Amino acid sequence: MRKKKNHHFETKVIHAGQKSDPTTGAVMTPIVLASTFEQSSPGVHKGYDYSRSINPTREAFENCIADLENGLKGYGFSSGVAAISACVELLSPGDHIIAMDDLYGGSVRLFNEIKSLSQGIEISYVDMTDTNNIKNAIKASTKMIFVETPTNPLLKIADLSKIAKLAMKEKILTVCDNTFASPFNQKPINDGIDIVIHSATKYLGGHSDLIAGAMVIGKNDKKLINKMSNIHNSLGPITSAFDSYLLLRSLKTLVVRMERHNSNALELAKFLEKHNKVSKVIYPGLKSHPQHKLASKQMHGFGGIVSFELKGNLSKAKSFLRKTKLFTLAESLGGVESLIEHPAIMTHASLDKKRREKLGISNTFIRLSVGLENVKDLKKDIDEALN
Repeated sequence: MRKKKNHHFETKVIHAGQKSDPTTGAVMTPIVLASTFEQSSPGVHKGYDYSRSINPTREAFENCIADLENGLKGYGFSSGVAAISACVELLSPGDHIIAMDDLYGGSVRLFNEIKSLSQGIEISYVDMTDTNNIKNAIKASTKMIFVETPTNPLLKIADLSKIAKLAMKEKILTVCDNTFASPFNQKPINDGIDIVIHSATKYLGGHSDLIAGAMVIGKNDKKLINKMSNIHNSLGPITSAFDSYLLLRSLKTLVVRMERHNSNALELAKFLEKHNKVSKVIYPGLKSHPQHKLASKQMHGFGGIVSFELKGNLSKAKSFLRKTKLFTLAESLGGVESLIEHPAIMTHASLDKKRREKLGISNTFIRLSVGLENVKDLKKDIDEALN
């Protein structure tokens, strides 16, 4: 575990976990591709023995993301769902997870189709915008509360401080998927959450050119850290050295990117709210959002995701999605380029129709990942496609 320094966030993204290479003086962290490392005597080495267990480039990324989340120990994973899977490995057969009702579709698929069968884990989905729903779902076997805020794709906001206090009282482990916010906009560990995870593919990577995940443990629990370190090493779902380097490079611009994502998304959300072809806009930065006050208190910015309902039917939605020029029709989010997608057909197709309808993911529901382009061009692109 790396000792944290009291630098501001803008400084941490550039320097945390990194130092000039002692051999060459290289300012940027080198990509160490070696799979194994020389030992001067059996069991005696320079801190590195085998790259699945520990790699210098990955270690620098892990220390950096731990600092950014104000945590104690960071882990680099091969994907976001690999990080979630590792979290569930902390549990035993028969244990119960309370999860947010509106989760990324891949998380739901992992829970329902894999972990419930392979590990015998029970999962209950509740609307965590009301903490009482969590309280009512707790039973003797509940060992984990898994929250996502803002959620994907409905952008619900959960009160992390209230959830953490409830979980601490009941001795339940808390996990927050912080992908949509990034550590720039939100630090769940500051609110008492035990573990934070990311799909590092999204805002941490920021350029749509890698697949990776991250986890940070904030709870001062050596047993928990040792257990996760063993899971990480034994299962081996690690971030590659090259992707770790790309993540370190990308984190250096996280602040300037997130500031632009935040401002572009807010302006576009306000534009859509006034558009006559749109019936509803969902964005935590809008006063119309049901948890706007909580988001304003809990978050430093509101993120780059805007969801909205089109007037019309599925045919009109498909026509609109085909007509945008700057917004690329594609899954994923968090890159410098703007993306547009249809959750019911694309990212959340793994949810059954009944559940999608209950959540409010209709056939005219659209999700935008607002990029860094000039916002006037983005508004014009949406307007022309709608008209």
